[in-house]
Amino acid sequence: MRVLVIEDDEEMAQTVATGLRRAHMAVDVAVDGAGGLDRALCTDYDVIVLDRDLPGVHGDDVCTELIDAGCRSRILMLTAAASGDDLVDGLALGADDYLPKPFDFRVLVARIGALARRAHPAVPPVLRHGDLVLDTARRRAARAGRPLELAPKEFGVLALLLAAEGRAVSAEELLERVWDEATDPFTNAVKVTMSRLRSKLGDPPVIETVARTGYRI
Repeated sequence: MRVLVIEDDEEMAQTVATGLRRAHMAVDVAVDGAGGLDRALCTDYDVIVLDRDLPGVHGDDVCTELIDAGCRSRILMLTAAASGDDLVDGLALGADDYLPKPFDFRVLVARIGALARRAHPAVPPVLRHGDLVLDTARRRAARAGRPLELAPKEFGVLALLLAAEGRAVSAEELLERVWDEATDPFTNAVKVTMSRLRSKLGDPPVIETVARTGYRI
């Protein structure tokens, strides 16, 4: 899952990003509205965590521009304003969810997960293929009843392949959706992660390499 955090308080932004990465998400950070808008329009994020009270380009304007541009990312607004009118105003702008500060971090993670399952298009919380089961809400995986201990990137790759329902997914798409912007686009991270994932999944193999295209379940 790829998430963009737009928050002008750099300490808060890094705290949120660190927590989301520990929850197995790939996270990019922007500390102003203009930079966040540029990133959001260039990258296909699953969820954008948007501080409403941004200096310069206000969070409301960022949200409006993203909606007008046809951005498919789900938008979760964070704000210190917690009245009913503020909530209604935020949702009326096109945000998909609204969370007042201070917030319980577990609630933030749960809401981001719920929003992501409604994107690109809707993805069920539990993905299955034969004896392989992936519970994206509880971050659990099993094959033939045997729990699988997957690293965050392995989990993300498997979730994306299962959600594709047989469609071949390119290495470029895997890099964009599972890794963050700090990743070298010429890295062999996808190949290494795929090798480890296949080893953990065991036999019979479930991931097929499609020549000149990518990978598919």
